Amino acid sequence: MPTVAFTHTLQRHIQAPPQRVEAETVAAALRSVFDTNPGLRGYILEDDGSVRKHIAVWVAGLPLRDRDTLSDPVGPDDEVYVMQALSGG
Repeated sequence: MPTVAFTHTLQRHIQAPPQRVEAETVAAALRSVFDTNPGLRGYILEDDGSVRKHIAVWVAGLPLRDRDTLSDPVGPDDEVYVMQALSGG
C-alpha cells in the first residue's frame, strides 16, 4: 500500500500524520486521507480539486505531473509526499 506523508511545516497548521492507503492514483490516495482528516483538504486542494499553487506533491521521488485531476499513478510501495512550496528571492 502506498504511503501519503506531509511535511512538518504543513503539520504546524493541521495534524497530518503519514497514512498507508489503498490507491492507484494520487487522487484516490489523497481522497483516502481526506476521508479520515477532512480539514486537511482545504490546505492541499482548491475548490475545483486541483492542487493549490503553494503546494508541491511528489510521487516516488518525482514531481506530480497532473496538478488538475491528480491522475498520476501510485504504485503499491510508493510514497506520495506533500509539502508547501517555497519561493522568494
